[in-house]
Amino acid sequence: MPRIRPYRPGDEPELASVCLRTAASGADATGMLDDDELWANLFVLPYVTHDPELAFVAEADDGRVAGYIVATADTGGFEEWFRSGWWPRFAGRWPEPVHGLSEQDRLLRYAYGRGSESIPYAAEYPAHLHIDLLPELQRQGWGRRLTAALTEALREAGVPGLHLIARAENVGAVAFYERLGFLELGRDPSMVAFGMEL
Repeated sequence: MPRIRPYRPGDEPELASVCLRTAASGADATGMLDDDELWANLFVLPYVTHDPELAFVAEADDGRVAGYIVATADTGGFEEWFRSGWWPRFAGRWPEPVHGLSEQDRLLRYAYGRGSESIPYAAEYPAHLHIDLLPELQRQGWGRRLTAALTEALREAGVPGLHLIARAENVGAVAFYERLGFLELGRDPSMVAFGMEL
């Protein structure tokens, strides 16, 4: 039987693998970028470094990490740390693109822009999350269990609200957040924002 447990140091390679294998709106993104490792260094590894107490994993029957939820309780503080404390270590590996139009260029522009402007929704919903599950654990309640573990930890920490941004094309994820009780805060053609009071 799979189980939910807190993140622990040493999980990083498996977290990175899950991130990569779900990064294309829930599908495998292997080979989509010039460097597959970029995904995890944007969307999972900074969170377990900065806020390890807000990271939980779903273990498969064989002990593999097959899903995770990661978060920060203070989006503004996290984004400033990402900009000044996390991302500079990768500048030599992934220089800021100037004119590129590839998916990797888009992600790198996002990375270099983090922490440079105010975050919508962060005042009312200061926490934000990322969640990913491999197909073997999808549609079995594990996403709901991971979210419950996180929201309990955030409530215990006195955090008043949680938000997230989903790609509009990822209709399964959008429906999942709606089922969990997240409220839609706004949308554009590419993204949908959700929030939950805690």
